[in-house]
Amino acid sequence: MSMVAAVVTHRHRPQDTQQALELVLESARRRGAVLRFSSEEAAKHGIEPGEGIEVGPLSERKADICFALGGDGTILSALRSFAQTDTPVFAINYGVIGFLATVEREQVASAIEMAFDGDFEVLHLPGIAVTSGGVTGLAINDVSIQREPRAQVAHLAYSVGDDEVGHVRCDGLVISTPAGSTGYNLANGGPVMAWGVEGYAVSFIAPHSLTARALVVAPDDPLSVHNVSPKDEVEVAIDGRPITTLAPGAHLQARFVRDCSHLAQIDGANFYGRLREKFGRLASLL
Repeated sequence: MSMVAAVVTHRHRPQDTQQALELVLESARRRGAVLRFSSEEAAKHGIEPGEGIEVGPLSERKADICFALGGDGTILSALRSFAQTDTPVFAINYGVIGFLATVEREQVASAIEMAFDGDFEVLHLPGIAVTSGGVTGLAINDVSIQREPRAQVAHLAYSVGDDEVGHVRCDGLVISTPAGSTGYNLANGGPVMAWGVEGYAVSFIAPHSLTARALVVAPDDPLSVHNVSPKDEVEVAIDGRPITTLAPGAHLQARFVRDCSHLAQIDGANFYGRLREKFGRLASLL
């Protein structure tokens, strides 16, 4: 049976990834592999279904690998598409930072060959499952709960298991995985958690308190967040994308999910080197 590779590219600048896409197409043809594109991706790049090209839902049938050509937003989209499957995401950075990227764009030609050859390791990333009323979601990076524009300061209570931990007046609260701990959580002064750590962090956006402190929750302990504001609802977003709101008196439940998605890593890559390299680059851009 032919190898099947799904392809996801940068949402906003398809021209940036055109050369890489052509290399993927060329390598797939040479190997007799099948490439799968969503309808949106196919239209974006002018790709028609045909021999070796499928157009349709990415997870319609098993994919052996997913190429993500873009920044962290594109990579997260690919990881969500193949969450709770065995498909690894091989990410080539075409964004600004690309903390989740497997390789940089300068390595694209050799990286594509490595990906098709299976010459990589797989990092198993956890997620956060969220339930609020009848709405469910799965975050790879983080869940944010924020006051809406022009609303008053949010008033949130949070509990771990049966134990209420506290009430905080703030602009919002962020629940992050280890992979997401270097994003919104870090901007809030939350802890950086190395990949491989089991647990998830809770940090606060602009807390109106001197005692609000970030918390790392054990992986088997469920978290509840309650909107205790008397009149204002708050917005809930997963990996930066709004999914629902919490009305006054409503609550959200979150739990840690092991081995939720799979990120390809080349030999010798590690979290600490990535942290040094990526955040050093960020500082040089300021």
